[in-house]
Amino acid sequence: MQEIGARLKKLILTSNIPAELAEHYAKAFQLENLTTKNQFVCQADQVQLEFKHGESGQLYQTDYVFNSKTAFDDYRQLIEGKIEINDLSTTEFTVKNPLGHIIHFSINDDSITDDAESLRLQHFAVRAIDIDALSDFYENTLGFTISDRVYNENKQLTAIFIRTDHEHHSFAIFKSPINRFDHFSCEIQDWSGMKKWADHMAKSEIELAWGIGRHGPGNDTFFMIKDADGNMGEISAELEQCTPNRPVGIWKHHPLTLNQWGVAIMRC
Repeated sequence: MQEIGARLKKLILTSNIPAELAEHYAKAFQLENLTTKNQFVCQADQVQLEFKHGESGQLYQTDYVFNSKTAFDDYRQLIEGKIEINDLSTTEFTVKNPLGHIIHFSINDDSITDDAESLRLQHFAVRAIDIDALSDFYENTLGFTISDRVYNENKQLTAIFIRTDHEHHSFAIFKSPINRFDHFSCEIQDWSGMKKWADHMAKSEIELAWGIGRHGPGNDTFFMIKDADGNMGEISAELEQCTPNRPVGIWKHHPLTLNQWGVAIMRC
C-alpha cells in the first residue's frame, strides 16, 4: 500500500506534573524549555513536545505534516467520507481515533537538517487493550501502511508497526491490559551519535531505562529513558528505510523481537 507521505512533527501528552516533564525532557534531549504559567512546552528545530494538565501517562494529540499542498489535499480526499473531519483551515484539519486522541494534519513549514547529531521527532507508540480495533482504524480508515505485525503463539496480534512515509514506522501499538502512552522516539543518523547521547545522559545523571539495544522490527539501535509518569523517551539510529510495496513482516511475540541484543520490555 502506498504511504500517505506525512511525517510526525509534534506530540501533546497529559500529566498531573506537566512542568516537571517539560523540564525533564528539556534536560535529557537538550531542548529549549518554553514553559510559561499555563503552557508546558520544550522544543528544538525538529522536536516539539507539549504537556497539558490531565491524567498522567496519556496521549492527547499527535501532529503530522505533509511536504506539499497537493499531498495534503490528496490525503484529505482519501479519508473524506470515512471519518468526521474537523477543518481548521484550508491547510489543516483534525480527526479523532477510537481512543479519543486528536490527530492533526497540516502542511510542513520547516526543513529537515542533515546534522548527524541533531534529534528529529520520528515516531511514538501507545499501549492498547483492543489493539485490533485501533490498528484497523489506522490502516483502513486513515490509510496508514503496515510495516510489521507481531503475533503470539495463539495467533493474537500483540504489536504492530505502522508507517506514513519511507521510514519503518511513525507509530506503533502494543497490546496491553491498559490504554496508555508508551514512548516517543527521536532519530539520529548513525551509531556514533548513540554513544554521544548516552554519554550525555550519564553526565546529566539520567539513567537508561532500556538499552542500548537493537529492535527486530525496524532494525534500529536504541536506548530509552523514563519520566516520572512512566512514559519513555527514546533515541534511535539507523531505522529501516522501506521500499514501496514492501511486504508486511511477521514476527513472533518474543523478547528477542523487541531487543535482539538482550533484555526486552514486554507490554503483555
